[in-house]
Amino acid sequence: MVRKKKNINKKNKSNLSKIATFTAQSISGAYLSYKKNQEQKKIDEIKLRKLEENNKLIKEKKELKIREEQLRKDYDKFQIKEVDIKNKEKELKFKEDKIKIENERLIKKEEDQSLFNKELRSKEKELKLKEEEQNRKDIDLKVREEEQKNKELRDQRRKYKAIKAIKEQEERRKKIEFIKIKEWEEKFDKEQKMKEEEESLKEEKLRRRELENFKRQELIEKEVKDELTNQLKTFNIDKTTKN
Repeated sequence: MVRKKKNINKKNKSNLSKIATFTAQSISGAYLSYKKNQEQKKIDEIKLRKLEENNKLIKEKKELKIREEQLRKDYDKFQIKEVDIKNKEKELKFKEDKIKIENERLIKKEEDQSLFNKELRSKEKELKLKEEEQNRKDIDLKVREEEQKNKELRDQRRKYKAIKAIKEQEERRKKIEFIKIKEWEEKFDKEQKMKEEEESLKEEKLRRRELENFKRQELIEKEVKDELTNQLKTFNIDKTTKN
């Protein structure tokens, strides 16, 4: 009868020991698995966030490149317009020279015709008419030259004003574009700084949460160990009492 009791006690003690070992291993394994999953989740979140930031940066670089290409195209158009204006100026000068030559030819022709007609008259009348004609020509020539000079001056002033206005408009546009780009860069830097601060806060909260979980897990393990210890003490007391 005493041997049977001893065998039963040994079996109970062995079973309790196995239960305690299995419980401790299960809790430790569950905690390690939970911690590993949390770390992997954190790594996946960081990778996803970096991927999103890289995609956004690539998109912004593409947009900036498009804007630079547009600015380059606008500048090329302006260069073409300048060349076109110069060509038109040359063409206008050529036409003016051609008209001037034609006027001189007509004047010469009129002079020749006048001289031819005057040769039929008496020399005195011819000389007088010749002098009067020459006087008129001189006056007309002076008037035409003065008008031509005034016209050229007006044309030059008008062209200068037009070119100046175009240059001023281009300068204003460049300044506005520069200001916009500067504002965008400042805004981007500010947003980036805010994101970094938010990420830092998130990481700090995550560390605190992990620390709390770790402390909570230690407390649970301690409570389990205490419970097992109490059970073993109770078992030993019962065994001693029975013996």
